[in-house]
Formats: sequence, structure tokens, C-alpha cells
Amino acid sequence: MKYLTIICVGLALTAVTVSSCNEKESNQILDYTQFVNPFIGTDFTGNTYPGAQVPFGMVQLSPDNGLPGWDRIAGYFYPDSTIAGFSHTHLSGTGAGDLYDISFMPVTLPYNEAEQPLGIHSKFSHEKESAYAGYYQVFLQDYKINVELTATERCGIQRYTFPKAESAIFLNLKKAMNWDETKDSYIEQVDSVTLKGYRYSNGWARNQKIYFYTKFSRPFDSLQLDKSPIIKDGKENGHGYIARINYNTSENEQIVIRTAISGVSMEGAERNFMAEAQESDFDSYLYKAKKLWNDALGKIEVENSDMDETVTFYTALYHSMLAPTIYGDVDGSYYGPDKKIHKADGWTNYSTFSLWDTYRAAHPLFTIIQPERVNDMVKSLIAFSEQNGRLPVWNMFGSETDMMIGYHSVPVIVDAYLKGIGDFDAESALKECVKTANLDDYRQIGLYKNMGYIPYDVVDKYNSENWSLSKTLEYAFDDYCIAIMAEKMGKEDLADNFYKRASNYRNVFNENSSFMQPKDSKGNFIARFKPEEYTPHITESNGWQYLWSVQHDVDGLIELIGGKKRFEEKLDSMFTLIPKENEQLPIFSTGMIGQYVHGNEPSHHVAYLYNYTDSPWKTQKYVSEIMHELYKNSPDGLCGNEDCGQMSAWYVMSAMGIYPVNPVSGEYQIGTPMFSEMQIRFAENKVFKILAKNVSRENCYVKSVKLNGVALEKPFINHKDIMKGGVIEFTMTDKPTKWGVIAEK
Repeated sequence: MKYLTIICVGLALTAVTVSSCNEKESNQILDYTQFVNPFIGTDFTGNTYPGAQVPFGMVQLSPDNGLPGWDRIAGYFYPDSTIAGFSHTHLSGTGAGDLYDISFMPVTLPYNEAEQPLGIHSKFSHEKESAYAGYYQVFLQDYKINVELTATERCGIQRYTFPKAESAIFLNLKKAMNWDETKDSYIEQVDSVTLKGYRYSNGWARNQKIYFYTKFSRPFDSLQLDKSPIIKDGKENGHGYIARINYNTSENEQIVIRTAISGVSMEGAERNFMAEAQESDFDSYLYKAKKLWNDALGKIEVENSDMDETVTFYTALYHSMLAPTIYGDVDGSYYGPDKKIHKADGWTNYSTFSLWDTYRAAHPLFTIIQPERVNDMVKSLIAFSEQNGRLPVWNMFGSETDMMIGYHSVPVIVDAYLKGIGDFDAESALKECVKTANLDDYRQIGLYKNMGYIPYDVVDKYNSENWSLSKTLEYAFDDYCIAIMAEKMGKEDLADNFYKRASNYRNVFNENSSFMQPKDSKGNFIARFKPEEYTPHITESNGWQYLWSVQHDVDGLIELIGGKKRFEEKLDSMFTLIPKENEQLPIFSTGMIGQYVHGNEPSHHVAYLYNYTDSPWKTQKYVSEIMHELYKNSPDGLCGNEDCGQMSAWYVMSAMGIYPVNPVSGEYQIGTPMFSEMQIRFAENKVFKILAKNVSRENCYVKSVKLNGVALEKPFINHKDIMKGGVIEFTMTDKPTKWGVIAEK
């Protein structure tokens, strides 16, 4: 990674100042953006993009290599050497590829054009590429053009520095990659510097509509508009539009392009433009983007002398705030799943909820550092349910993708309610939760309710995946969340019903194998079950990894497995049963420690389960190993899909020394802190300090803990204790201790 600001080796971060090589530079406000490396996760399986975005921004302006494939789901793959456009929408670390809307590409003549899907492109080198939070830069070596990107919430800002040449800028609305396909598009010239139009597409986001309004800092020398028919199933569906804007450029001439997007209309895009992008000064937008990121990143401050660790942390914090994304115009208008235009009155609508992933740590993290946005996110989930008939599973751009399982909007809503966040309507929220959980014809919920589990031999007519065992366990957790909210609201009968449903996990536990096991419609466990095998009955995991998916009732799981000692032995086996050397593992089984898979979400809480045994030091051991070995300041520094912030949120919370095993409990399990000092800043000048005396890679074991000067004996802390401010003090050592062992009742 290249930093635009020169920083000293061994830089020590403090709360508000930075030690500098130059005495004159001391006592300046710390620029956190320089500690963000957006290239982390762009190699291996991370599937992140390096482009420009503000926190939770609707625009993700980033380069596209131009080729499809799983490695290029985010549009960009670090080992590639071509760039074929800069588009305004991307997904951060997902397992499916879509978006890449409103793509621009500058060239000089003659330009390189390969067969589709690559098309017009240029070579580039990482030696002439850089990025930090809110900024991306690359030199297109075939055309000697320098490209810089930044963004506002709803607008992408590009600055191209040209050589003396015959030059052109292509705006390609026909181009599509991976799951995405263009259905129709349109470009209209408004005046000598302005274009507007739309792109309709179909893919993971069904019937997606993006409207744009774009203005160039210099009048076109000439403009060519080309359209070609889009043929699907032998019929003309729509048109693919490509604009070519021609310029005779002088040496080092700069052209700035400002593009607003909307999901509502071209007029909505123009309103967004007028609100956010009227000026043509690129640097002013970059300044504002950096300020937004500094405000967001500065909510957590670390003191540390290792630059790689510091960058790894702040990049994780950055990645955790790329999604969900704002999905609405400046006047509150947004396109709903009912294909109607709605208006958020006094709140901001959000989309891109990767809930099967993010309910685990990302959303709990937001309740600490982004409570105002949590309120709007909950309102967005409720509104989506009211318009679509059910809470979203994995939604984006006004569309339900139906990706993954469970109804995990529920824990996001319930966690916010139990923590007293926001002013959303709790009655409406609970109503939508219950309605979704009782959709008998949706994803085998009726079977689950009637039988207490989902049988593996009954075909789900709604979804092609079986995943019966995982569905049962995920539904049981969500039902617990509904129960606890209903109980808190005084609805005892409703609570009792859902508490009963929450115990359905017991119906798929096989005492003979001591594993959760698929069951058929006659109540028989599947024969020849091998927990290390990956089967269609378990979501992206095996029997080892899904055994522990009872976050809401760990004590009940301990009882099923045979008590605390047997539970610990089972955990030991999980972390030490190494796959065979020649075993063919699926693409999502990465970051493995034995059968533990940190590269995928079902395992994320498992290392913390040792806190329920007589050996909490093993939680500290494995959490430290994961943080130090599986997160790195390098393009391949993520061991699995980023998944819209979950992978990084795990690291952020674990680095603070805490993790929400049960995300709606209001309780965080204590692990092992990463840094000697951290501060979490809240409103009203409240601060929660995390101090770790003698902490290091070797000194990862907890010797003692004090909360506001009082000894803490149990390995957990409550949300309210953090939010009211104070100090938690760890004393660390290099040998396992008995701290945190909870005596038998």
C-alpha cells in the first residue's frame, strides 16, 4: 500500500495527535484515513473492492478488471493487470456477483479493445496505484491517463489527468459481468457538459433500476451516442447505450466528472446531484470524504507501535462500515420491493443487508459505534417487510435476493429494541417479525412449525437448496429473539410460543453421534452421517461447524453434549481435527484451524464457547491466533469473504477483547484484547477505555480484569457497562490462567 502522507516507521498513535518526523507537524488532528488499506481482501477469497466510498454510501466507485469470475465478484482482483472501467456500484466481499452500474472508461486514441466481456481496457501496474479511505488512484499505462476517484453519499467524483492527445471517455451502460445482465438503458444529452439516463438490469438484484445524472467539467468537443438491441430468448428486450465523449486534451489537462445516482428517477438523480455535487473541485469532495471517514473511524482509537497491526485494525473498521448502504434520494424517496416509490420521512432508507452474515457481529458493532444508523436500519427492515410481505433475508436495491437462510432481520431488530436504541415502532417491528416467522409456504417454515424441524427428504419448492439442518437451527435462534422481545413487551402467550419453538434445535441432536444431524420426515436420522463431510443438508458447512449454532442456549447445548467437561473435549476436537492432506474442501472452507473455519460465518462464535468451560484461556489462545494469523495488512489479508462487513466486524470486536456470542443478549464474551490501549468514543464526550497491561502476541492470556476498578471474575461484560463509559483493565500474561472460570451452580 502507498500512503500519500509520509509517516514515520514505528509511529505511535495517541488519542488525538500523531508523532511526526517533522516537529512542525506535531499536534495535528490524526488522519485515520491513512491507516486504511482498501487493497486488503482484494486477493485470495476476500472479494473486496479498493474504490472510493463514504461510510455506508450509496455509491461505491471502483475499478473493474473487465473479466467475470468468482474471484472478480467485487469487480476487481488484485492479481489481474487490466482495467476496463470505473463503475458506481459494487458489493463488498459477497459470494455472488452483481451491480457494476454506470461504467466510465477514459482512453487516448487508438484504444485497446478485446473481445467481450473485456472490451475496451488498459494495462495497469500496482506500482502506480494507491488508495485510502475515500480515495482511489491508478495510472492507465496504455493511455498515460491518471485516474482519481472519490465520492459523496450519492455521487461519484472522478478526475482524469490526460496527456496531450486525441482522447475519449466512454460511458457504457450495456456492459455487464457475472450474474448481472443489462435489460435496457438510455442516455440523453442535456447540454454541452451534461448527460442523464438509466440502466435497468437483472441478476442477483431482480429488476434493478439505476438512474444517473452526470456533468463534465469541460464541454464535449463532440459526442457520439450508439445503441444496439438487447436480444433475450429471441426477442428484443431493450437497448444497450454507449456514449463516447471526445476531447483533444493538452498535456496534464484534467477533466472532472460528477455522477449522481438514484433508484427512483432521472429527476431524483438530478436532485441528488444538486444537493451533493454542484462544485467541480475534486479536492473539495476528497476533503469532505476524508472528514466523514475520520469522524467514523475516530470513534475507536488505538495506541500501538506496529504499523501493520494498526492498518489491519482500521481497515477492518473501514470494511465494517461499507454496508448496509444508503438507498434513497436526498428527499427521502426510494424504490421499494413492491415496485412503488416510497418516502422515508425523517429517516434514511438502507439496503444491501447480508443478514445471515452480519447479524452475528457487524450489527452488534453498529449498536456501539453507529446507534443513530441502527435506528434507521431497523426502520428500513420494517418498511421493506410492510411493502414485501416479509422481512428481508438478503436484500439490495429494492429487491429480495433470497440468498442464504433464516429470517435474520429479527435479531437486528430485537437487539436494537432490547438496547433501547432509536424511536422505531416496536409494535410494528414485532408484528413484522411474527408475520415472517409464520409464513407457512415460505422456505418450509410450516414444516418447521408442525414437525419441530425441517426434514431433509422433503423438497423446498421455494428454494433449490436443501440445507434442512441449518434452516432448523437458524429458525430456532430467530424464534428465541422473537420470544425475548415479546416477553419484554409483556406479551406472555406469544413469548411462550416462540420460546417453545426456540428449543427445536434439540429435535435434530442425535445422542448417539453427539452431533446435530439431518432427519427425515419419519423422524429417522440420516444414515452413515459423517460430521466432517459437506452435504446438501448443511449450509456452506459441515456437521462440526453447525453443531455449535445454538447461540441462544449454550447451557442447553452443554447439557445435550454431556456436561461441561464433555463440551470442552468436543471443542478441543473441533480445533484439532485437521482435514486430510489430499481432502478436496469447498471454496468457503478457508482459514481453518482443525474443523474450525474462520472464512465462513457459522464458526465465528465458536472460539468464545470455551468461556462456558473450565478453560476460558483456550478462548484467549484461539482468538489471539485468529487475529494474528488470519488478518494481515496485505491484499490476501482476509481468509474468507468479507461478507458486507462481518469478517472485519469480528476482528474489530475481538480486538476490543469482546464478542457477542448471543447477539441479542446484551452481553459480550471476553476474549483477549489486541492493543495496549483503546478508546471508544460516544456522544456527550463519554469514553470507554480498554487497557491491556503487557499485552503482546505471546502475552495473550488474561491474568485479571477490572471494570472501573472492581475485579471482574466472570468472562463477560454487559452492553450498558460499555455505553455509560468507564475503564476495563486487563493484566496479561504468557501462560494460561484460571481467570474467568465460572463455578458450577
